[in-house]
Amino acid sequence: MKKKLEVLLRQAVDTLKNDGTLPQDADPAINIEHSRDPAHGDFASNLALVLAKAAKSNSRQLAEKIAAALPEDDAVTQVEIAGPGFINFFIDPHGQYDTIRTIHDRGSEFGLSKTGVGKRVQVEFVSANPTGPLHVGHGRGAAYGSVVADLLEAAGFDVHREYYVNDAGRQMDILATSLWLRYLEDCGEVLHFPSNGYRGEYVRDISSAIHRASGDAFRFPAQAVFEDIPPDEAQGGDKEIHIDALIARAKKLLGGAHYEHFFQAGLNDILDDIRDDLREFGVEYQEWFSERRLMADDSVAKALDRLRAGGHLYEKDGAVWFASSRLGDEKDRVVQRENGQYTYFASDIAYHMNKLDRGFEELINIWGADHHGYIPRVKAAMTALGADADKLKVLLVQFATLYRGEEKVQMSTRSGEFVTLRQLRNEVGRDAARFFYVLRRSEQHMDFDLKLATSRTNENPVFYVQYAHARVCSVFRQLDEKGLDRDLGLGMDSLGLLKEEHELNLVGRLSRYPEILERAALQHEPHQLILYLRELANDFHAYYNAHPFLVEDAPLRNARLNLIAAVRQVLANGLGLLKITSPETM
Repeated sequence: MKKKLEVLLRQAVDTLKNDGTLPQDADPAINIEHSRDPAHGDFASNLALVLAKAAKSNSRQLAEKIAAALPEDDAVTQVEIAGPGFINFFIDPHGQYDTIRTIHDRGSEFGLSKTGVGKRVQVEFVSANPTGPLHVGHGRGAAYGSVVADLLEAAGFDVHREYYVNDAGRQMDILATSLWLRYLEDCGEVLHFPSNGYRGEYVRDISSAIHRASGDAFRFPAQAVFEDIPPDEAQGGDKEIHIDALIARAKKLLGGAHYEHFFQAGLNDILDDIRDDLREFGVEYQEWFSERRLMADDSVAKALDRLRAGGHLYEKDGAVWFASSRLGDEKDRVVQRENGQYTYFASDIAYHMNKLDRGFEELINIWGADHHGYIPRVKAAMTALGADADKLKVLLVQFATLYRGEEKVQMSTRSGEFVTLRQLRNEVGRDAARFFYVLRRSEQHMDFDLKLATSRTNENPVFYVQYAHARVCSVFRQLDEKGLDRDLGLGMDSLGLLKEEHELNLVGRLSRYPEILERAALQHEPHQLILYLRELANDFHAYYNAHPFLVEDAPLRNARLNLIAAVRQVLANGLGLLKITSPETM
């Protein structure tokens, strides 16, 4: 219907061009929205307000001229002018029955569009350090990023899903050293485990596997390991200096190949676990991009050379600095330390240069809300690299807080005190976890209510939506059990019998699905789809409770069956995009 109204308005504009009301070069974007208040019609357009300046006219007077120039259409029962010049359209409810036919014709493809055809978009999300299992905090970014990517694909974009593996740098060295120290304990050494080491049981599991496979091959006396090492925090020292000294000692005693053995054991085991965890959560990637790859092919050095050639680098106190403050950042940033090592930011610059060189039209980074301050420096780097910084869209995700009853669960990967994403899935199920994670805007804080997520009541939003789908399926089972004839083809011819308010509400709601889907995709807001599905389920439940479907009147019965079958299809389509099941029984 929106497309039909757009055509009518475009024809009206052409008429007003011909009579001189509008200049010949007037080519406005025609915006049509669903009216929020039914008293103001079904659709509204601000076209007159957009064209008022070009027409050198009062916007309300121009709206009246546009309305008068509109071609007649049986689907439009009334046109009104409101306020400063909004054009409100009242649609014949029966004219929307074509939506039901379209849903049945297109099936699982109903709602898909070609808006983004020909445009390549990269969506990078989760990208958690492979230093431990994914916890419930990572789950929200995983669900959100997955649905954003799927919505963009539904809108026709060519989407490339990517996980950036931070497999280089200090945190990975801390993990490798933590594994070696636990391995030494497996060998029988008694030692002080660093307060800044990784303490989770998964570390012990990996170290024990190394010990079972290699025996004491990598054993050194604890005294040799800790000799002259600066004290830890618990010993009155500095925990950062302590762990860095232990990393250096591990590399020295083990040597390059043996140290790499521990490094790779930790990386491979944890990364495999992350891959499996995300796959079970309904998240798949086209690429797992390794940070070490940037080091191996000199991408970081090349990125810095490009910045240097553009005059964006300078040296100070033995370090190399990026003059990001000239490009909108709050201060300049170190990209290479005095010891010659590149910073994390230098790797990020190289990674974004790599993204740009791959030719994506848009880059979407999904980060935790605590990375907000990181955005200006990355955009500054893109500008310095000669790219349009507006190509980068950073979407922030607030952490999810998990509650068990009234008690908040603390989470820390380093200490090992956290609830994993796998544990959450096992407790509430994948469907509830994904639904709850995208229930609100990503930048809004969320408390994850475990009790609500596992309840089988209408207060549980995922249950409420899924139950609507199951209820439709139950109606068709009852139809077969009663031996009643079903002829949905004839039902299409009798859609005009759907005159009840609940029926017209449902038809109107179904017609909005393509619009909601496209808007949710372009605005990167999965919660819009969630809200729509809840409203559709609510409309259906109200209809179910108010009217019988399996009536004696066969034409009316088939018309109603067509309507609820369309509801079932749209519920399944929407839930499918969320990677949530559509149960037939509950």
